Formats: sequence, structure tokens, C-alpha cells
Amino acid sequence: MSVITKEQVTSKPFADKKHYPYGFARSGDFSINESKLLQSYGGLFAALVDGKITPENDEEQAYLESALGHREPATPQEKAWLKYQARINRPKTASIYGSKKPAVDDVDDDTDMSDNSDLDIDLDD
Repeated sequence: MSVITKEQVTSKPFADKKHYPYGFARSGDFSINESKLLQSYGGLFAALVDGKITPENDEEQAYLESALGHREPATPQEKAWLKYQARINRPKTASIYGSKKPAVDDVDDDTDMSDNSDLDIDLDD
């Protein structure tokens, strides 16, 4: 198993193709500044939260504590990360047209043949 270093995490811009396939800036959820902060610091936050890297200084420890909800966010990076987490973890909204299940016709399916209480058979012939 290879060890991930901080340089490997921060060298490439952070992107979330699942939730933001066109990028953070084009989503409408984030300001230009917030999208730049997410691209720059998102990989570091994700690696710290997932436990792939350990905090090396007080700043990274503060990032981790803020991301885990142990303290209020103080820097713009922390605020952008928590906003991103709130956006991707928000509950799914229902359609305004409803999500009603289609009506099922009342079909008499008598597949259970063990109940013969309604049969009247005369065997005296």
C-alpha cells in the first residue's frame, strides 16, 4: 500500500465529478472565490477527513477540527469546505409533480389453490 503525501494531494486541483460534473464555478452553489478555494484546498480537506494523511501543523489540525465539526470555521477555506459538505449531504427534494406510485388495478389473482372452501362437489352419482 502506497503512502500518500501532502504534496501529492495538493498538487492537483480538487474536483467532485459525481456532484459537480461541470465544476464548482459553474454550479451556481458557490461564489468564484469559494470555488477557487475548494479547488485549491478541497483535496487537503478530503485527505485529512478520510485519514489518508495526518495533520502536520496547527493549521492542518484546525482544518480537521473544523471539518469534523469540533469547532466553528474561522478561515474562508474552512467555510467553503463546510458549505460544500452541506450541499452534497443535503436531503434530496421531491418533485413538485409528486412521486405517487402508479395505481394498480384490482386483479383477482387466485394463485393459491389450497383454499377450497368455496367449492361444492357432489360425489354421489
